[in-house]
Amino acid sequence: MGILKNGALWTDTDGAPIHAHGGYMISFEGYYYWYGEDRREDYYVSCYRSKNLSDWEFRGHVLTASSKTEAYRVRTKIRLRREDGGKVNLERPKVLYNERTKKFVMWMHFENGKDYHDAAVGIATCNTPDGAFTYHGHFNPYGFMSRDCTLFQDDDGTAYFISAARDNADLHMYRLTDDYMNVDTLVHRLWQGEYREAPAVVKIGGKYYMLSSFCTGWAPNQGKYAVADSMEGRWSRLREIGDETTYRSQPTFVLHEDGKVLYYGDRWNAEDYFASGYVVYPLHVEGDGLVMEYVEEMAFLD
Repeated sequence: MGILKNGALWTDTDGAPIHAHGGYMISFEGYYYWYGEDRREDYYVSCYRSKNLSDWEFRGHVLTASSKTEAYRVRTKIRLRREDGGKVNLERPKVLYNERTKKFVMWMHFENGKDYHDAAVGIATCNTPDGAFTYHGHFNPYGFMSRDCTLFQDDDGTAYFISAARDNADLHMYRLTDDYMNVDTLVHRLWQGEYREAPAVVKIGGKYYMLSSFCTGWAPNQGKYAVADSMEGRWSRLREIGDETTYRSQPTFVLHEDGKVLYYGDRWNAEDYFASGYVVYPLHVEGDGLVMEYVEEMAFLD
């Protein structure tokens, strides 16, 4: 049995700290793959894999400042470094597998490395879950700002991209094209003026739940969620979940596998980003509400 202590900086099977903040997790051919921010050196995104959710094997720096770049049908700005040679910012990488194209498609938040005025979407792809991703550039969907973001893949393969827009005042939801390489339509502008970020979506028992945080920088705040009968249907007003600091975390993604619903979050360290830890809390439905269970540690069966 593997045990992960919440709030700690978890380590991989080699004993090295896991660098996968703001990330995402998918299940593919018997493994869980965890992607996340790696801000060291010239890295952007690293990938880990596990069979049991507790023992994580480092698989590689799948996106770096030296990654291959390639244009595609969407007009984008393709750059993985600033004009002065420094790094750009690539944050909150999310990855889905597209059954139609047999490609792994990564969406993320792009900024120029100096300020947060670009507020754009970055796209990358790979033929394998843990290989070297090719970067296809960044753009603003329909001209809108796009910051903290997530992806969600429905049961029929339809995919959605949700991101903070209008200087974080609203959350925009886009349905993606069938190859997951572009936005197809703007489905919703949600909770205008309520300043939500760090969205995460999960489907439980036929209903859709979206968690998010308020905008308070590195400091944790009261998490909230909303519920809908369909992604493109009417979403409820925001309801509180967890305590006033979401048990000292900010949402990253929700994993729904093998009957378990698990909330993953970052426990940011504002003084030292690289000392930031991770949390995983069980979620369950009570009546028409979503409940987050606080635990000091999470045990996983081998």
